[in-house]
Amino acid sequence: MARVVVEVMLKPEILDPQGQAIVGAAHRLGFPHVGAVRQGKRFEIELDGEPDEARLAEIRRMAETLLANPVIEDFELRFD
Repeated sequence: MARVVVEVMLKPEILDPQGQAIVGAAHRLGFPHVGAVRQGKRFEIELDGEPDEARLAEIRRMAETLLANPVIEDFELRFD
């Protein structure tokens, strides 16, 4: 059984209000050296059998249509 990790992040040009809120909270809690935070999502997908090109293409299509909003988010696939 293989595991594919899909990491989804906002595109760099998109403002991240959650990340900005984390920076503010970090400063208030005594972490003054935090300069910036980008918040994202991580999905761990277990595949039956070994991953091949067809299965990876299927996961990529799933990420494009279900897990990420391609207008404002980028995603990356990797094996874990």
